Amino acid sequence: MTMTVQSKSGAIQVTGEVIGQRKAGDYHVLTLTAAGIPELAKPGHFVALSVGGPNSSMLLRRAFSIYSVQSRGVYGGTLEIVFAAHGKGTEWLAKLHRHDQVDIVGPLGRPFALPKEPVPCVLVAGGYGSAPMFSLADALRARGCRVDVVLGASTEAKLFGVLDAKRIAASLTLTTDDGSVGEKGRVTDALPAVLKRTDADVVYACGPMAMLKSVAAVAAEHGAYSQCAVEEAMACGIGVCMTCVLPVIGDDGVTRMLRSCVDGPVFRGDRVRWDEVGTIPEGTLGAPASGGH
Repeated sequence: MTMTVQSKSGAIQVTGEVIGQRKAGDYHVLTLTAAGIPELAKPGHFVALSVGGPNSSMLLRRAFSIYSVQSRGVYGGTLEIVFAAHGKGTEWLAKLHRHDQVDIVGPLGRPFALPKEPVPCVLVAGGYGSAPMFSLADALRARGCRVDVVLGASTEAKLFGVLDAKRIAASLTLTTDDGSVGEKGRVTDALPAVLKRTDADVVYACGPMAMLKSVAAVAAEHGAYSQCAVEEAMACGIGVCMTCVLPVIGDDGVTRMLRSCVDGPVFRGDRVRWDEVGTIPEGTLGAPASGGH
């Protein structure tokens, strides 16, 4: 039986069913029924899944970017997520079989903002951070934007979506730390040349925090506006537990501790105080005068 519960945020809670699971390099792609979520989902949204089954001691949900959605078809609404099996929760997901059930809440968070005018855009992703970028690219192209893509990872097996990127990108640049494919180095080594060549106005990025910090800096140097989808740990996904806060400068110049799950996961790259993520910087609204950790 499929149950649907509507939340005040507009997200819904559904009991999804596994339709299929496949490997893609070092990652798993899990397809689930999720009636009602595809119609609400926008690029950059995420879902929070219960893991371990109904009798599990793993109480916290796991958050995953939405890779793709299908609102119609033989199964009705479906969605796909991408993950690496590196902990008890994701290892449990990796062992799911067809018809197994998973409790899903989504779509959650604030999605990417799209330009009002057709402008050149560069999409930058590390590892499976590329998952939300392909629906974003489709949305940008529908608005007449040129889309160039930079994908990076430590090694070829950790790149995700290369074929998808070739389909949607005006140009695709690949980087690997070990040089196994594409340019040897990191995405930020290749990004300046791409920005110069495309004269991009907007940079969208998703990946590890260190990568996002560097991408935001490179974008600022080239006068481009950046939007970064952060990969902070999100235990609840609905803004209650406060485990995913990070310092962000507001329009008024005041730093506030914002929750990645409801105020993000997408933030302006030039507003996040990247060097102080994990701390409460001095002067932050509501913080002790001396700051703290």
